[in-house]
Amino acid sequence: MAPEYKMHGQFSIKSDAYSFCVLVLEIISGRKASSFNQASDAEDLLRYAWRQWKAGTPLEIVDPIIRYSCSNNTDVMRCIQLGLLCVQESVEDRPTMTNVVLTLDSYSITLRVPEQTDFLARPRLTSVQLNLALFD
Repeated sequence: MAPEYKMHGQFSIKSDAYSFCVLVLEIISGRKASSFNQASDAEDLLRYAWRQWKAGTPLEIVDPIIRYSCSNNTDVMRCIQLGLLCVQESVEDRPTMTNVVLTLDSYSITLRVPEQTDFLARPRLTSVQLNLALFD
């Protein structure tokens, strides 16, 4: 769910790109974003993908079945990069769905390098911490 909807109940023209690219990252990783790791203090799929990107090892998020059967990692890397661009917290920093489709259809479009967004840099709160924050 796009941050602007999750936090404020507002949709934007780029909310669909956010959701689509979360789905792309789920397909690439073979894991659901909502149940990436069941431990309450563990990082989620988006944080994990960002950490791997920052470490220079983005292919670590790829499902082994895809990683070892894919002859061209360039396409997978492009999808990861596009996925990270689409999950930017700031609506202005995300591409539109039209741009996402054009990017997937063309190798001539150069993608920006994703930058870590604020919500991915913040530590993830447990449900107990969230409840305490609500009543603070």
